[in-house]
Amino acid sequence: MAHKVNPKVFRLKTINTWNSKWFSVSDYIPQLKADTQIKKYFDVKLREASIDRITIDRGADSIDISIYSARPGVIIGKGGAGIEEIKSHIIKKIIKTKKVKVNINIKEVSKPNLSARIIAVSVALDLEKRMPYRRILKKYIDTVMKAGAEGVKIVVAGRLGGVEIARTETLSQGKIPLHTIRADIDYTRLAAATTYGAIGVKVWIYKGEVFGRKNESDNSKSNK
Repeated sequence: MAHKVNPKVFRLKTINTWNSKWFSVSDYIPQLKADTQIKKYFDVKLREASIDRITIDRGADSIDISIYSARPGVIIGKGGAGIEEIKSHIIKKIIKTKKVKVNINIKEVSKPNLSARIIAVSVALDLEKRMPYRRILKKYIDTVMKAGAEGVKIVVAGRLGGVEIARTETLSQGKIPLHTIRADIDYTRLAAATTYGAIGVKVWIYKGEVFGRKNESDNSKSNK
């Protein structure tokens, strides 16, 4: 049987790096659990904020959370109220201590149509609105290619259109060189919660070849 590997994990330490950067011996399990809870909270709370990725850097008594989003204003809120609400929830419900300082940085994604996660969330939201799945796939394939991608593939699987037997629909354009290490391939998977049940969504976007480590600052800009 084939052994399928996450394209982003496959390229760690070459052109990709980890989203969580910290080291711990005694508190490894609770800190890993806290990171997971923080990301799950953002997935629900900020689902429509077009989030590309979330990075977490831990210090001795601080946590720096960077949110890369195409719609930073949705996260910041009026007068920064959104950020304060997020901080309060993380401190009270997840970390459960005031000794650790939480810093939240919002960074704008300059090319949201080249983000696999943003495209996948958009596909899932349209599926939940009962839009025709073939029209959705063609729409976002064209959007990604017009944004400058060299290849894109979108796969949806489940009770598409409410049929009784689940099936898989795949649409792709361009090339997706999964075995080329220097190929910059963005990938994500998630599920759309429809009235017929969960529909899985997978997105691959090929942005070209990278020689050396990717510079994250090229794809986003700070928003203070």
